[in-house]
Amino acid sequence: MEVRELHHAYGKRRVLRGIDLELHGGALAGVVGENGAGKTTLLKILAGELRPDQGFVRHHGGFGYCPQGVVLHDALTVRQHLELFRTARGLPDLLRAQEIMEVLQFSNYIDELAGVLSGGTRQKLNLTLALMHDPQTLLLDEPYQGFDWDTYLRFWELATHLRDAGRTVLVVSHLAHDTRRLDALWHLADGLLHAHDEVPS
Repeated sequence: MEVRELHHAYGKRRVLRGIDLELHGGALAGVVGENGAGKTTLLKILAGELRPDQGFVRHHGGFGYCPQGVVLHDALTVRQHLELFRTARGLPDLLRAQEIMEVLQFSNYIDELAGVLSGGTRQKLNLTLALMHDPQTLLLDEPYQGFDWDTYLRFWELATHLRDAGRTVLVVSHLAHDTRRLDALWHLADGLLHAHDEVPS
């Protein structure tokens, strides 16, 4: 993924002021920042959900996007969500989705309505939908929100496995959790990305 000179403003408030970022395959990276720093805006632009005022994003291969706000239909079951995304992605089966569900340990919820799932289980489904087409790049906005400790550890095992398989994983969060697991970490502050050891005071 290649990002050059991204700028974005909401009215007179400039949120992004020239973001440059380049990630290669086999990278597990993180972006952290205070609430309101522009992290979600950055991810929406990287995912193509929002058009920047200036600059460009170039993906080499397909990508998956797991937004912070879970987008599920409460009247559909987990299985129906998977089938809907399988059809939309043109996938031959649900094998990859089932593998992820096994890792995250919620396979027994497959026939449950999304509307009755706990917040953590909804987030597991959210992550599965982003991953089930085996994207080259995965963009994750607060991906472990609502996870218990065991699922949190399983998430990092999954992210590390993806990295080792040559995928690019970008995790965005407001806190720098488990930085030792990351190959690279940036802080988003004042509309710019700063290396972990170069955070402005």
